Amino acid sequence: MNKKIIITAASLICLAIALGAMAAHGLKNILTEELLESFEKGVRYQFYAGFSILILSLAADKFSFSLKWFYRLTLVGVLLFSFCIYAYCFHTQIPALHNLVILVPFGGISFILAWVIFISNIVRKGLK
Repeated sequence: MNKKIIITAASLICLAIALGAMAAHGLKNILTEELLESFEKGVRYQFYAGFSILILSLAADKFSFSLKWFYRLTLVGVLLFSFCIYAYCFHTQIPALHNLVILVPFGGISFILAWVIFISNIVRKGLK
């Protein structure tokens, strides 16, 4: 169990709760309904990422392989997927943020790769 990874996971979850509350209460008058839905999708995937990192890191002693790449790729996924969606949602106020939307699919690919690597490691190396 790695303290830094658990703190990172808990921080992602905490931030997702705060951003979700902000979306529910503070952004309704700022964002269109479509952009608000996008923002909430970013929050949802940040939750998924935080919980998956937390659960797997707490069970790390059960695996006969390192979770390093799962952790790294999932963090990259959050940055490129969720955080770029958050920024993009404000592109009507700050037009320069519009171009960040092109990075979002790379975040999704990063999430997928993290899980493919995890599954591959389970198949190849198994559990302890």
